Amino acid sequence: DLAITYQPQLHFFADQGLPLMRVGTLINTPLNTLIALDKNIRSPADLKGKKVGYSVSGIEEATVATMLHHEKLRADDIKLINVNFQLTSALMAGQVDAIIGGYRNIEALELALHGKQPVVFNVEDYGVPAYDELIIVANKAAVNQPKIKKFLAALKQGNDYLQAHPEESWNRFAASHAELNTELNRLAWQKTLPLFASDPAKLDRARYQAYEQFLFDHQLIKKITPVSEYATELK
Repeated sequence: DLAITYQPQLHFFADQGLPLMRVGTLINTPLNTLIALDKNIRSPADLKGKKVGYSVSGIEEATVATMLHHEKLRADDIKLINVNFQLTSALMAGQVDAIIGGYRNIEALELALHGKQPVVFNVEDYGVPAYDELIIVANKAAVNQPKIKKFLAALKQGNDYLQAHPEESWNRFAASHAELNTELNRLAWQKTLPLFASDPAKLDRARYQAYEQFLFDHQLIKKITPVSEYATELK
């Protein structure tokens, strides 16, 4: 009935004409970051002549290019290296000077747990349009089913409880899922809680329009699709 995906992916789905509609938001801020370990890298401008590891072609390349442009650099001022989803290990091994695609609530914490002091640059601070990281989509034909509104209302109630009882919620989660009871997950839980959308049903249309334009400008989608065709706010 519902699926969780990423706002950037939704724009690709819409461009392909898939019958999907955003009905809710789980995390309404980007998680993506540019991370370095060298203290001499104080901004993306200091990456000139450096190697940057990435895992996902297309979006990550456009994201880095935008961050560099924001700092008056060109995309070819750095060397991009595909590290095949081994972001943190490639960075710690010195294979690359920085990585793009590491999350502020996961990889940045993981590096710190390894005794490193990561330098973290949030993508939205360097010219990349802000977007919803995790969203909930439904088939267009099912958008008006009452159960979807009920789900979003329940999700809001659940998040309200999480925010009011962060430690108790973690303890209950850890007790129920012993295999996930790790220090990294405990820290990630705390870091992620403030990032949940307080009103999952709310839609920021201007944000979606801006990111659609960003993808189009970087030739990652073929056309501009109106927001109303792939995102809605159920009231």
